[in-house]
Formats: sequence, structure tokens, C-alpha cells
Amino acid sequence: MKQQLLQTNRVEINTESFGNPNDPPVLLIMGAMSSLDWWDEKFCERLAAAGRYVIRYDHRDLGQSVVYEPGTSNYTITDLADDAFGILDAYSIEKVNIMGMSLGGMIGQIMAIKHPERVLSLTILASSVFGSEQAELPQMDQKILDFHGKSASVDWNDREEAVAYLADGWAVLSGSKPFEKKRMYALAEREYTRAKQIQSRFNYIFLGGGEEYFDRMNEITVPTIILHGTEDRALPFEHGQALARAIPHAELVTLEGTGHELHTEDWDIIIDSIVRNRFIGE
Repeated sequence: MKQQLLQTNRVEINTESFGNPNDPPVLLIMGAMSSLDWWDEKFCERLAAAGRYVIRYDHRDLGQSVVYEPGTSNYTITDLADDAFGILDAYSIEKVNIMGMSLGGMIGQIMAIKHPERVLSLTILASSVFGSEQAELPQMDQKILDFHGKSASVDWNDREEAVAYLADGWAVLSGSKPFEKKRMYALAEREYTRAKQIQSRFNYIFLGGGEEYFDRMNEITVPTIILHGTEDRALPFEHGQALARAIPHAELVTLEGTGHELHTEDWDIIIDSIVRNRFIGE
């Protein structure tokens, strides 16, 4: 693993890379309020071993990237897409395969519409359509909203309490596959340790923008695979089905019993999807 702290798009973005730079590149884009840590290091190593040059990174307000005052709004989803393009420029990558989870999948959609010449393929996990149809689909489980409603009472200076909150947040999102408590606590520990300002993660509550890309998924022409869990309570399975309908020729891969998560039992399916989902001229 190699870390690089980049100055791009007028901000500082932290990145980590795995594998051989001469292999086809894959940019891993995580969801809202989630640092690069949630792309497990072992997952990245396995993807690199499958012949891919892997880059993961911290979004703004997360990990070692630029942070803003908690409770403020300083960027849009379009800015986050531009951050991703800036990472590609810094790594001298002309074209990339994108793997996006949740919000990361929506950022990937914007990238494929804004600069299709730079996107080789889209692999999207636990995400949704970017546009008006999303409001018509089943909404987030109230238990998730109730859990995050307790965040204001967390003592973020208490390491044990904060790590428990971060890890247990994934328990609320999990499906019927066994919750990997030890693994999630270890990842939460790493996220807390690396974070410049852990409470800035909640600035994603105010994230907006991107209206100029609403309902334009039919313009996406790159090979696309949609992976979605049947027990996703944040973005229920219907969101994955809608996305597969909206993007021409997209393939839907069903993850039985999976919630809104990157479960180790699904790693083989996910990595296989990324590797086989390729532009013919790659």
C-alpha cells in the first residue's frame, strides 16, 4: 500500500494505492460519512492480486482529507465527482474503472455522464438512481434514522464510545448474514485514529447539488454491473432494480441476504464483477 496526499480541485485529498500501476486502474469510491477504511485493506489487496491497480481515498470531511467546521456545507456531489477526476489526473490515469458504493455509485454515475471518455466501466454496490425516481422508491428504514439521531449524544472525545458508535452503525445496516463485529470494530478503530476531525463526517447530511445530472442515466454507455443486497434497509433492493433499468444494458447481480454493506461473504462476487466488467478496448 502506498499513501499519497494530493492537492487537487483546490483541496487536499488523501489516497492509498495497491498493486501494479501498469495494471488496469480501479477507483474505489465509498459512500457518505465513510472514510477509505471501509474498503478493507484485504479487499483491496485481493482486487490488486486479480490484476487491478487499486486506488481508495478519503472524501472531504473524512479521514486525512480536507475537513470543514462541523455543521457546515461547503461542497456538492458534483464537487466530489470533480475530486475523483482530480485524483485520476494526479495519478496520470486517463481512463478508469469505477467501483462505487452507495453515494459512491451516484458519484460514479455523474462521472460517466460528465466525462464518458474517462470511464471504462461502472460497478455499483448498494446504490440508487440519481434523480427524481429515487423519491418514489421504498425509503430508508426508520431504525437507521433513529440510530443516527443519537449521534449528538455521543462523546466523540471518548475513544471507546465513538468507536462503538461507528461500528454499530454498520450493524444497523447489515442484513441476515452474520454481523462481523470484530472486523467492523477494527475498521472503526482505524477510522477514528486517522480522522482529522471525526464529527465533520456529519456534514454529509447537508450534501446537495448535481441537479444537472438528474435522470440522465440513459446516457451512460459504459459496461455497468449493479450489485444490490436483498436485505438493504438503507436503499432497499428496489433501488438496485431501478438503477439496472435506468442504465442501458446494465446487469443486476443479486446479493441474497446482504444489507447495506461490503460483507466478506460477497467479496468474491464483487471482485469477479469488477474484473469481468471491462471496456473491450481496455
